[in-house]
Amino acid sequence: MIRVVVCGVAGRMGGRIAHLTLEGDGLDLSGGVEYAGNPDIGRDIGELIGTSHLGVHVVDNLETVIGSADVVVAFTAPPDPTVDAAKIAGAAGKPMVVGTTGLSSEQEAAMAEALSDVACVYVPNFSVGVTVLTRLVEEAARILGYEYDVEIVEAHHRFKTDAPSGTALALARAAAAGLDRNLDEVGVYGRHGDTGARTREEIGIHAIRAGDLVGEHTVTFGGIGETVQLVHRAQSRDTFAMGAMRSVRFVVDADPGMYTMNDVLGLG
Repeated sequence: MIRVVVCGVAGRMGGRIAHLTLEGDGLDLSGGVEYAGNPDIGRDIGELIGTSHLGVHVVDNLETVIGSADVVVAFTAPPDPTVDAAKIAGAAGKPMVVGTTGLSSEQEAAMAEALSDVACVYVPNFSVGVTVLTRLVEEAARILGYEYDVEIVEAHHRFKTDAPSGTALALARAAAAGLDRNLDEVGVYGRHGDTGARTREEIGIHAIRAGDLVGEHTVTFGGIGETVQLVHRAQSRDTFAMGAMRSVRFVVDADPGMYTMNDVLGLG
């Protein structure tokens, strides 16, 4: 039995992960954590996520339940609680699955250092389809080459706090890799006013926030006389939650190190 503690359990993704943990064979939901001051602190997790009473309550400190965990899963907004959780999990020798987005480079470095002695799956999107899409984008960019402009549009629900999405950035990095470019040098995040003609090297990234959109990503390769588009649309958060569950089963037996969905899926 793999005992799972979910950080961010009151959130949309955290709640779905808690559901699938309860439904999964060989999995046990042993705890749930939220940031200090969250109104759901103290609530029964089963009642919180709409299942039967579990007798397991939401706590505001991972340290109080880390002893009952085999794996810690973190989807938190803002990202700071994930970094704090990484320090606690790393010190306790517990592997992690992290889907939190919006971490700064400094926060990513702090998390990696804290988890240096354990295994961690850290990706912006746990969807199998997005994992495949990312590979296709890099290959398409390499084949199409510099004659095709690259533009990425992502759309999410109104409650998402970071922009662009971590997935859009991963797709942009894949395109940049295929074109042998540095995204930090060529990334353009939205346009306004008289920006002048588009440069050949730039990769455009644009964010939409509306309603309850789960997640859509469109990568456009615009040439003269034709356009190629690669698109992924998520109809349900379960596609991400199921990927996280696959990651839980992978990471519990993995050697120390940072892993992606390519590793979880055996893609290398």
